[in-house]
This record gives sequence, structure tokens and C-alpha cells, in this order.
Amino acid sequence: MRELKGWVKWLVSISLALVALFHLYTAIFGIFQPRIQRGIHLMVLLPMAFLLYPASKTKSPQDRPSALDWVLAILAVLPPIYLMIFNNALNLRYQTIDPLTTTQIILGLINIILIIEGVRRAVVPAMAILIVAFFVYLFASPYLGGIFYSKPMPLQRVVEINYLITNEGIYGSIIGVTATFVAIFVIFGAFMQNTRTGEYFTNLAVALAGRSVGGPAKIAVISSGLFGSISGVAAANVYATGVFTIPLMKRLGYRKQFAGAVEAAASTGGLIMPPIMGAGAFVMSEITGIAYIHIVKAAVLGAIFYYLSILMKVHFVAKKEGLRGMDEDELIPISQILKDSYQLIPLILLVIFLVIGYSPFIAAVWGIIATFALTFVRKDTRMGLKKLYETFELSGQNLIMLAMSCAGAGMVISIVTYTGLALGIASVIQSWSGGYLLPALLLIMVTSILMGMGMPCTPAYIVAVTIGGPALQAMGIEVMTAHLFVFYFAILAEVTPPVSIASYCGAAIAGSDPLKTGWEAFRLALAGFIIPYIFVFNPAFLMKGSWLEIVGLIIIVFYAVTLLAAVMRAYLLRNLKRWEQVVYGIITVALIMISCNTTIMGNDIVNIVLLISMAGIAFYGLRTLKKSRQARRSVAV
Repeated sequence: MRELKGWVKWLVSISLALVALFHLYTAIFGIFQPRIQRGIHLMVLLPMAFLLYPASKTKSPQDRPSALDWVLAILAVLPPIYLMIFNNALNLRYQTIDPLTTTQIILGLINIILIIEGVRRAVVPAMAILIVAFFVYLFASPYLGGIFYSKPMPLQRVVEINYLITNEGIYGSIIGVTATFVAIFVIFGAFMQNTRTGEYFTNLAVALAGRSVGGPAKIAVISSGLFGSISGVAAANVYATGVFTIPLMKRLGYRKQFAGAVEAAASTGGLIMPPIMGAGAFVMSEITGIAYIHIVKAAVLGAIFYYLSILMKVHFVAKKEGLRGMDEDELIPISQILKDSYQLIPLILLVIFLVIGYSPFIAAVWGIIATFALTFVRKDTRMGLKKLYETFELSGQNLIMLAMSCAGAGMVISIVTYTGLALGIASVIQSWSGGYLLPALLLIMVTSILMGMGMPCTPAYIVAVTIGGPALQAMGIEVMTAHLFVFYFAILAEVTPPVSIASYCGAAIAGSDPLKTGWEAFRLALAGFIIPYIFVFNPAFLMKGSWLEIVGLIIIVFYAVTLLAAVMRAYLLRNLKRWEQVVYGIITVALIMISCNTTIMGNDIVNIVLLISMAGIAFYGLRTLKKSRQARRSVAV
């Protein structure tokens, strides 16, 4: 991103702050008609992609926009302005029947080309290439056979489905979610980031885990999970928390490769962590029509076990390699954590409002108000006009990438929908899988990961579910289950080699080999590749069923996750021999298969036995812990 100077810096800064204020205003007083709301959103943010992001990192000026950037920025304003001015007339036209004017075709083509270039600059080139590939397919499909065949589509129809309509394309429902729900949560995240709340997450993690064996790695896991749910971008989360946790892990004995991988895996998991889930839950709610709170409720167990598995692995590594916790002088006193605990009020307030049934708009607005008000508790945290302005500017800046990526994803969805490609791919998946669910799930998993490589999680999920969702639903999978399945793998692409962006960011901070760090992060996140399958085969993991079924499943998944961590790290109370790893591996697979079997897990007797076994393990653990503490005290005496 450019470091602008002079009047250009102020122009961009004011524009970003104003677009954030616009979204806050509409969240409080009501949103405008789709073309107006989305038009203002892109009218400001699309030009920013050309003024703030250079066309080339080496050849373009890095401190000012070039003449071409100014031309593109001015052109970017014209298409949305036209839509807003002629909104009433466009509402009355018959879609796909009324012909387009020459002006509409020209402006539509300009908008399409500039969105692709904006994606290339502000998001990643890989996504721009993907969008171009779909356009190439659109024009080549009449010459292809089988599922890839589609009737020829005239140029004006291509422009219409991507520019003029409001259910798909650039100004479709996906950018609509970004211009409403996601925008207000981006503002909420910026307020938390620009106050002491983000810092409090790290301090809380230090207080909770700093003293324990391998404390720095556990700090990374906890703080990244808390911060990542709000930030919504795995790479940004790695840089936000990793600059503290990765050097600390290295200093206390963790291998640099492992340190970078821990941060990458933990930061990626923030996107599946309720209550905010990196704004992905809002997009899912819009696409599926399922209430946001139901999605969060269904996702909570999967997120908990994802982080539990990482915590176990870093604990086993620390025990195996004899790594200690932080020094006493580096720890945050519990008294200070309790004193600063008021900083969690905005997040708690947000959850309360969502649980009792308020809209995400109202919940986020009250969260923002609470965050702002709490800065006045202490003099050194007080948010004055300058800090407030900087927070709105940061909000607008964070919206650029989301706006570009969602507008680009909207075009992909438009092409896939109007050519019938999604239904064709669904038919192929059903055919290749022989009608069996597990092979179909494996195919969709691979597709979702491929779509997610190199892309931010929200557009990756949107594109992947457009292709994989119909296939899962055609095989009888419920809508929310199908979307969560795809959502997980689109996100886990961030830590799946060879293109694992979050791992590369962690490696850059740690100074380790990116590919090796990627494979290490993949191993740490392995439980995340299993959880979606349990979603599909056992609804109890989505909090559907009796309390006994849910608790029984929780216990058996806990056993499976513990043994998986032991197998991956060759440690469980002591170093494991090779044959013990093999045996534990077989037991882990058996436990996962049992957890997916609703006939076994739906049996009350089985669940009662599991409850008794867990109680026994808990009793044994507490007794062992008590003896260990007594032994340490006697040694100290």
C-alpha cells in the first residue's frame, strides 16, 4: 500500500472516513435501496484501490498515484453514479428482456474491467486470474462439450448480468452483505483495534497461559483466536498478534518453523470462531436465509475443538522438548487483568444482543458505542476527535479489500449461475462418487481448498459454495451443514500448502522456510480437516439433538482430538514409541468413525458410559495434579 503525502493523502483519508461514517449512519437509521447503498459503497472504495495500491511493486510510484491511476480512479466513479441517478428507471425495466443502451454497455464493461484490476491490486493476483478464467469460460462454453457447454451469451447480456441487476454480479447480494452487515462489523473491529481491547486479548492470553509449559505458544493460540474472530483476515491476524508471539516462542526454545506455524494455524482458526467468525457468518446468513445466531450456535463446538487440538499439540511439543513458560517479570498480573476486564464489555454486549434476538446491525452499533464510551474510563485511553477520525479512516481502509473481493466473487457467481456450470459440476461429483456421500465430500473438499488458495476467506467461501453447495444439497445434506462444510475448507486453504498465505506470513515474521512452515501449520490444523465430516454425519455436533447425545459426542471427539495430537507429536504423558503411535492412530480413526455413526452415538447407554469414563479421567487428572503440586511444595521446602 502506498504512503501518500500532501493533499492526495487528505483526499483519500477523508474519503475513507466518510464511507465508514456512511455505513454507520445507515446501520442506525436504515439502509438505502440496493443500487444506492451498494453504489455509494463502490463509488468510494473502487477508486481507492487505484490511488492506494500501485499497479506494480517495482515500476509504479510508491508515494503518489500515477497519471494512469488517476484516470482509472475517475473512471471507477462513473458506473456507480449512473446506477444511482437512474435507479428508478432501472427498477422498472424488464431484466434480460429490455435491450441495453450503448451507455450502459460501455459503463458496464468499464466497471467489469476495473473490478478485475482492483482485485489484482488490492486483493491478490490469483483471484483476478480466477475471475478472468471464468469470463474466458463464458465465451468459450458454446464450443465445449458435456457439462461445460452453455448457449452463446451476447455481450449485452454479459454486461447486464454483471452490472445492471441486483441479485448477482458486481452489485448483487454478495456486495450487498459487505455494504451492510460486514461493513458495520469492520467498523466495530477497527474500534476494538484502535483501543486497548486488542492489546487486552494478548494480555489475557499471557495471564491465562504464560506460566504453563510452552506458554508463549498457548498465548499465540488464545490471543489469535480472540482477535482473529474480529479481524476477519488470517494474514492480518498473523501480523497483528504474531509480531509479539512468534519472537517470544523462538526466544523460549520453540523452533522458528514451529513458531510461525502455530501463529498461522491459530490465526486462520479465528475465522471459524464465534461470535463474529470474521464476518463469514453474515455472508452465510444472507446466502442461506438462516438466522445468524443459528449459524453461530452450530459452529461453536467445531471452533472449540479446533483450538483445543492446537493447544494439545503445542503442550505435547513443550513437554517433549522440555520448554518452559514465561519468566515471572514478563507476566501480566491477574490483578491488572481483572482491573482491565471492562474492555471485554463491548464483545459481551454484542453476544447478548445477538442471543436475545436483536439484528446484527443493532448489536454491532451498541458494541461500537460501548467501545467508544469505555475509552473514557482511563485518561490515557480516551478517544479524542483525532483518534476517532483515524478509527473511521482505518475502517474504510479495511473495507477496500473486502469490497473488491466480494464484487469479483459476485461476477463469478453470476457466470456460474447463468451458464448452469454449478449444476453441471454437481452432476459430475455425483457421478464420480457413484452416489456415495463420502467420496463426494472428498471431491468437494478438494474443490473448496483449491478455490480458497491465495484468496481471502469470504470470497473463497462464496465461490466454493456456489460450486460445491448444490452438489451437497443434491445428495440430501441440509443447507447449513453444506455451507459450513465448504466454509471450513475454504478457510483452511490458508494453511494448506503449497499456497498457504497465512503460513507464509508467519514464516516471514519467524524467518523460517515458507513451505516447511506451511506443512507444519497443516499438521497443527489437521483436526480442522476432520471436523466438517462430523458435521455432515452427526447433527449433534451442530448442537442438534438431546443434551445426552451432544455431551456424549463431545466426550468421544475429545478423546479423538487428544489421541490425534499424541500421534502427531509422539507424546502422551511420555515419549511414544513408533508402535504406540500406530496403535493410537488406529484408535483415533476408530473414534472418529464412531463419532460419525448416529446409531451408536444416539444410544443413551453408550453416552452414559462415556460420561462415567470422562468423570473418571477428570478425577484421576485432578488427583495427579494435586500430588504434583504437593511434590513441588515439598521440594521447595
